[in-house]
Amino acid sequence: MDTHFDELEDIFLLETKDPQNPVIYGVFSTSSSVFRGSAVCVYSMASIRAAFNGPFAHKESPDYRWMEYKGKIPYPRPGTCPSETYDPLHKSTRDFPDDVVSFMRTHQLMWEPVMPIHRHPVFTRINAPYRLKKLVVDRVDAEDGQYDVLHLGTDDGRVLKVVSIPKENWETEEIILEELNVFKQVLFVSSDERVVQLPVQRCELYGKACVDCCLARDPYCAWDGTSCTNYFPSNKRRARRQDVRYGDPWSQCQDMREGLETAELKTVYAVETNSTFLECIPRSPQATIKWIIQPSHSQTSIELVPGEENLIHMQRGLLLQHLASANAGLYLCVAYEHSFSRTLARYELHVIPQNHMLKVQNTHPGNYAASPRSYKELHLMGVSGLTADEYCEHLWYREKRQKQKLRPLKWKVSENRKARVRRQNPPNEPLNRGETADF
Repeated sequence: MDTHFDELEDIFLLETKDPQNPVIYGVFSTSSSVFRGSAVCVYSMASIRAAFNGPFAHKESPDYRWMEYKGKIPYPRPGTCPSETYDPLHKSTRDFPDDVVSFMRTHQLMWEPVMPIHRHPVFTRINAPYRLKKLVVDRVDAEDGQYDVLHLGTDDGRVLKVVSIPKENWETEEIILEELNVFKQVLFVSSDERVVQLPVQRCELYGKACVDCCLARDPYCAWDGTSCTNYFPSNKRRARRQDVRYGDPWSQCQDMREGLETAELKTVYAVETNSTFLECIPRSPQATIKWIIQPSHSQTSIELVPGEENLIHMQRGLLLQHLASANAGLYLCVAYEHSFSRTLARYELHVIPQNHMLKVQNTHPGNYAASPRSYKELHLMGVSGLTADEYCEHLWYREKRQKQKLRPLKWKVSENRKARVRRQNPPNEPLNRGETADF
């Protein structure tokens, strides 16, 4: 529809090789209460000079319409800057005659309009939820020519990156390269001592898979085809996948059906009557964790119910107390969320008979001093935030420190023995028969 973009919002002067003739870009909006829109037009300095050197406009006739002024224009011409060099009599506007000042007050408009290059906008945005307010232009040398890239700021904090490509018959093709929301929302938490700033968009916490991003059901986040990233409304919806209402990954992540990761099978050895811990951390707070066991030498799977004897379902996994040979088998940690389920961890548990372990310890008594693990130690491991690997590493460092404490003692014993040999056998005296010096 035809309309007038009659409110100038911003201009940008794009410098050229000729400093006196830059290219002028302008952002316009409309004052209409019915129609919303913005336009970007580009002008040449020559057309602006021609308009200001042309006739003035004024109102006359009974209906007081705008007309071209064809009368005498006073000197110095209104719109020109006073100059002592070219006109010593008029060094400033204070020196202008009264007829010039009066003419300027009644003739503030030029009659000829300044027409944009190609006589139409290079970019328009119609019925958008924002108005274009600011403009910066960058002239870029590409492989097939020069292009002016427009960076347009809106009244709601967005930045549009646009390129206008000239076509035949003075037509142009408008391409929106990007639409960015540069001002991220944040949450401020205050106390009597300080104020903390927290981002409301923390999409990286939901993992690197489309399934995890969809199951999160976070309105701030969406799957963009490669990662879980911040969601901003725009017209480009092809690659973004989000389902806050239902959180159904099957409808949003069809390409992930064949690529769902398989949990690694880990082998765990535990001693009969002792305890062991199987770690499994859910990726979503909405997920329900269930443990399924397939006992050794059996094809039947059994769901482990919380509260069963010797089984404690903990926040970070499953604790098995007072192990028996019947506890051996394949353990699966399965997360259920809405209509979707997947295996997070798989353990093959082998229970070593206690009598066999005693035989080994009797044969090699020094190698198993730190082997027994109490329920208290395992319980603290699950509650304090340590993973099984971190707990084992902690024990390794403790044993290493104990060995390092023994080294100075051995060195001291060796030095005492050397001193005793030197006292008994001075350097000038031969060693006693059968005695060797340890230097």
